[in-house]
Amino acid sequence: MSLNHDHAVDLTAAFATFSEPFAPRRVAHVDDFVVKIVRVLGEFVWHAHEATDELFLVHQGSMEICYRDRTVPLGPGQLHVVPRGVEHRTRATSECLAVIFERATTVNTGDAEESAQTAHEEPFVTGA
Repeated sequence: MSLNHDHAVDLTAAFATFSEPFAPRRVAHVDDFVVKIVRVLGEFVWHAHEATDELFLVHQGSMEICYRDRTVPLGPGQLHVVPRGVEHRTRATSECLAVIFERATTVNTGDAEESAQTAHEEPFVTGA
């Protein structure tokens, strides 16, 4: 992977490089963390990340971060941090474009059993 720090990342252009929901793409690295973009549509699998927090920022559309005891709605420009070790899932009734910030080693489905939603490869896109 090659990172070009000479330009800004155009999120709109980066989102235009793929159309599949729950297929994250990496757009930047920050120390041991990665900035990912993802299209959210439907319900993701219930899971937790034992070793790391996970930040979601809505770029376009709306989504929900669901916990077993509550739901946090998010709209454009809003973010929410899921604390490490807390079971959650994302949900969107219409397509939502979101940015995720988490440790580079984080598997998107966390401690859940491997499924079709598990991202084995997260291609790097520049969106320039």
